[in-house]
Amino acid sequence: MTSALSYRRRLGIIALGAARLGAIVYLSILLLMSFLETRLVFPAPSAASGNWTPAGGDYEEAWIDVPAAPGAKAARIYGWFFDAPNAKHAVLYCHGNGNDISDLPELARLLRDRLDAAVLVFDYRGYGKSEGTPDEAGVIADGLAAQRWLAERTGRTPVDIVVIGRSIGGGVATAIAAEQGAALLVLQSTFTSLPDAAARHYPWLPVRWLMKNRFDSLARMARYQGPVLISHGTRDEVVPFEQARQLYDAAAGPKRFVELPEGMHRDAQPLAYYDDILAILTGNHN
Repeated sequence: MTSALSYRRRLGIIALGAARLGAIVYLSILLLMSFLETRLVFPAPSAASGNWTPAGGDYEEAWIDVPAAPGAKAARIYGWFFDAPNAKHAVLYCHGNGNDISDLPELARLLRDRLDAAVLVFDYRGYGKSEGTPDEAGVIADGLAAQRWLAERTGRTPVDIVVIGRSIGGGVATAIAAEQGAALLVLQSTFTSLPDAAARHYPWLPVRWLMKNRFDSLARMARYQGPVLISHGTRDEVVPFEQARQLYDAAAGPKRFVELPEGMHRDAQPLAYYDDILAILTGNHN
C-alpha cells in the first residue's frame, strides 16, 4: 500500500513538473513572439538585393517627408513616380510586407498604361531606401503622406486618388481611405485585421490579445463611404477567402467583389481585373 501511494505521489510530482515546464515554455513563446512581432510583420528585404535603377527612364524619384503623427515618428520615405501625359487618374500603390518598390516597375507601368494614370509606388519606413523603423502607426503615416504628395504633384486632392493595397498594403490602403478618402479603394488579398489573419496560422496563441500591429480594416471600412473593389483568391493560403467577403459586407459605399477561382495569395491579378478598375472609375460598371 505504501509503495503504491509512493508511486502515485511520484507520478503526481512528475505531472506537476511537466505542467510547470509546459507553462514556462508557452509563456516563453508568448514573450518571444511579442518581442519579434514587428520583425515578423515587416520582414523588409535587404535594399542591397533590389534593382534601384530600372531600365526605361520613365519615372522620377520621389523623396517624401512624413510628419510625426500620434504613435509615429517623423520619417523620410522613398518612391518612384510614373507620370502619364494628360493622365485621367492618379494611383497610389501600397505593396505587401515582403516587397519593396524595386519589385514594382512593371506593375507601375501596367497601372499607368491600363488606367491612363499617374502612378506612385513608395516604400514604407524601413523598406528599400526609406528611413526609419516600420510599425502600424508609422507605415500608415507614410501612406497618408504619400497620398498627399501624389495629390499635390498631380494637381488633385487626396480624395481624387485611387488607392490600391495588396496584402498588408490593404491594411495601409484602408486606413488611408478612412482618413483622407479616395476616388476608389482597391483591396487585393487582404485581411479583416492582422490578428484575424495571424489566428489562422497560430491558433494555439492568443494573437488577438497579444498583437500590437492590428490593422483593423474591418472597423476602418465603416468610416469610408467611397467605392470599393475587392479581389481575393479562393485558395489563398495566407489570408482566408472569407475575410475578403467580410470586408466586402462591411463596405458602406458602392462596391464590387472579384472572386479569383483557385487563386493563391501571391498570384498576379488577371488583366481583365484592370478593366474592372477602369470601368468603376469611368462609371461604366453595373
